[in-house]
Amino acid sequence: MYPWIGKFLYPSRWGKLLAFRRQQEHYFLPLVAEIKSRKPSQDYYSYVGSLLELCIHELGDVQVPEGQLVSLISEFLGNASDSTGAALEWTMANLVKHPEVQTKLRAEINSVVCGGEGFIEETDLSRMPYLRAIVLESIRRHPTIPFVMRHVKGDEAAKALGVSRLPRGGTTVNFLVGKISRNPDVWSNAMSFSPERFMPGGEGECVDLTGTREIKMMPFGAGRRVCPGMTLAMFHLGYFVANLVREFDWLEADGDEAVDLTEYHGFPFTTMKRGLQARLVPLVRLKK
Repeated sequence: MYPWIGKFLYPSRWGKLLAFRRQQEHYFLPLVAEIKSRKPSQDYYSYVGSLLELCIHELGDVQVPEGQLVSLISEFLGNASDSTGAALEWTMANLVKHPEVQTKLRAEINSVVCGGEGFIEETDLSRMPYLRAIVLESIRRHPTIPFVMRHVKGDEAAKALGVSRLPRGGTTVNFLVGKISRNPDVWSNAMSFSPERFMPGGEGECVDLTGTREIKMMPFGAGRRVCPGMTLAMFHLGYFVANLVREFDWLEADGDEAVDLTEYHGFPFTTMKRGLQARLVPLVRLKK
């Protein structure tokens, strides 16, 4: 409530915070200045560009100050990095446990990316349906967000919850994300890892992640308050998985280091109880 008290209670940590902030300004502000100097273009539009066009009406139509720009950019780049990292670990753990899925994915990647040569481009991911299916199955089977809280009120909400009425001020409802995405009445063999369910003809082919049509899974929340970074998170997961599988053969370690898919329900994320341990064998791509 009173963050300024921190500099008196924890002066050492406050000093580290200020030093980190200066580093952010050192890296971000020159990039902001570069974007400012560019001529407007219909073919190029960035998040920073949208911030530069904003005007704060409450302050007399002034532009966003540099300090706020740094904070917003930092928030954009850093938010949900923990949950994305946890989702990536779950995905790679399942690929280690299912080598046949890993082999099939690698074949898809090599068929799309110049026969195995060159870099994986962002546009390449749209031509990798099996990669997308793997990511979707991973976040269905192991959603990193354990629950979504919403404040509801009114007769319609009471009817949806199966009660006669709600308290005058409404109430808070916890939606258990894992229970929804692993519901055996919705998904066949719900506890198994099967990316094929999200391929053409599968039960999850047209799954709606936003929850506007239906809710079979909600790893990013749903409705008007769905995670705004959903598209970016899906891109990051797909891009990281594609590169990791392309460069290395992921094999299960022996003995006590074997993959354990037991969940640890911490706060705020659901992670692997024991971190992923695997044997990585570099792959040599033969040039034609």
